[in-house]
Amino acid sequence: MYGMVDKEYIRKRHFMDGWSIREISRNCKISRQTVRKMLQEAEIPKYQLTKPKPRPAMERWIPVIEAWLQEEERSAPKKQRYVSSRIYERLREEYPEEFDAAESTVRYWVRKLRNKPQEAFVPLTADAGELAEADFGRAVIKIAGKPTDVHLFVMRLRHSGVIFAHAFSSEKIEAFLEGHRLAFEWFGGIPRSVRYDNPKTAVTKILTGPMRDEHELLSSLRAHYLFDSDFCRPGEPHEKGSVENGVGYVRRHACVPVPEVSDLEAFNTHLLAWCEKTRNKRWTLWEQERSALRALPIHAHRCATTHPVLVNKLCLVSFDYNRYSVPSAYVGKTLLLRAYAERIEILHREQVVAKHVRCHERKRTFLELEHYLPILAYKPHAATHAAVVRQLPEIYHRIRIRMVNSRPDGYKDFVAILLLHQIFPAKDILEAIEAIGPDVVTAEQIRAHLFRPPTSPTCQVPDELKTYRLMKQNPARYDMLVKGVVH
Repeated sequence: MYGMVDKEYIRKRHFMDGWSIREISRNCKISRQTVRKMLQEAEIPKYQLTKPKPRPAMERWIPVIEAWLQEEERSAPKKQRYVSSRIYERLREEYPEEFDAAESTVRYWVRKLRNKPQEAFVPLTADAGELAEADFGRAVIKIAGKPTDVHLFVMRLRHSGVIFAHAFSSEKIEAFLEGHRLAFEWFGGIPRSVRYDNPKTAVTKILTGPMRDEHELLSSLRAHYLFDSDFCRPGEPHEKGSVENGVGYVRRHACVPVPEVSDLEAFNTHLLAWCEKTRNKRWTLWEQERSALRALPIHAHRCATTHPVLVNKLCLVSFDYNRYSVPSAYVGKTLLLRAYAERIEILHREQVVAKHVRCHERKRTFLELEHYLPILAYKPHAATHAAVVRQLPEIYHRIRIRMVNSRPDGYKDFVAILLLHQIFPAKDILEAIEAIGPDVVTAEQIRAHLFRPPTSPTCQVPDELKTYRLMKQNPARYDMLVKGVVH
């Protein structure tokens, strides 16, 4: 490549000395085509690639990145895909001894492979403790091997950028309230204001300008934790861009690849550990933010809605298109149901009489054996076809069939086993049945097995104590203490 000095010389010979292009080409041994290009402009010569630059650091990893990107195009949820930093982290995790490229190099190649234009944003800021932003987003995880949609409640502090995330089964008002409580407790304090878009769980009606008709439960939450709320303009979620980006950040970093967990609680444990890890990366800003947060109240807010429910003759109450059992003593009475995000409690005069895991599907019935045992005690024949009995572990069905077939009133022997659940935990009874054997077990055997006193452990006496002897005490020596005392 010819330099600027060569270009200067050629231009001076042509424009000042009158040399022709042929003469310059002959004397400087440069092709006439190149001479013409130099005469067209006086800019500094720029190098133009004729073939791609060598890429030794990424030569091996580009096919790996391409395979990951192709896999996510086929199967990954749209909002739960790789970002460059996550690809860099995964390369370092899976190839710690071999991968040595810089993160900027990975970002360059991911951008080149995707060939997508970047969106522009306006930077926002806030003072420490001034503002948090909250939002819901969806993610897909695998619970017990089954793909499941979960709803991520994400709250992000604007000053420090610290993120809190928690997964719920729905975005209902109970989850909205509990997400705030969990976030405030994890932060260890309360920001002065929280910004939202216009979720139906919080806003019942959008009025002109910044005015909103808010859900009374949101007002109750604000009154308890003493913070203000702020809402974005309709259709302008970028006004809370920090948490909008935060929801995607959680999906792409905590949910890629798609997590496989046993239940929702295990996934939330994973999320909380990830939140702790990301908070440590912003520790300096976090310490500033933490000191500016308002202190938590003494008691946590009850994040539940209440509903009066009538107990029908099947010992069931209906709520949210599902049915839940209660103890038989409350048939015909009106009880109070408290609905939380993931559980329900049923109360009679402020006393909890039944608890269930909340179901977010429809037309499901949830029965507890203990609620029906008083009825089975005086209606034992019902145990042969009772729905609550049929949902017990398979080993109970073997016992029921054996006892019912043994004699006409064999169902009474089976009910005697069921009534033991009023005394012993179900886990202990099941262990006793397995230890005795389902083909011979009886209620008396289970009772004897569970009442069997534990064997006392043998105590090893140290050698130095084996030769130690205590002196025999003489009680008569205490008589001297009462001598001279007048009674």
